[in-house]
Amino acid sequence: MRTLIRVVIPVETGNAAIKSGRLPQLLAEVSAKLKPEAAYFTADRGQRTAYFIADVKDQSEMPGISEPFFMELNATVELMPVMNAEDLQKGLSALMARA
Repeated sequence: MRTLIRVVIPVETGNAAIKSGRLPQLLAEVSAKLKPEAAYFTADRGQRTAYFIADVKDQSEMPGISEPFFMELNATVELMPVMNAEDLQKGLSALMARA
């Protein structure tokens, strides 16, 4: 399922991870594992934030996605199922067919 993964990194742990060189390594490792269709990086409410759009095939993948961010960065991680415009159109068409 297409999933939006939002990772919010506290300033202090993010600073330490940048100074040690670990933040870019971790992001590269996660990107290689997830193979996201998109990845975006920004500041949100004063904290480093990453957004990944990736296919999460099974809920059992969630710990493998989240734990590196929890353990190494004390990050907040949210996983949300999302649709693109094509998915939405397909869902609405199916809904209208039942009406």
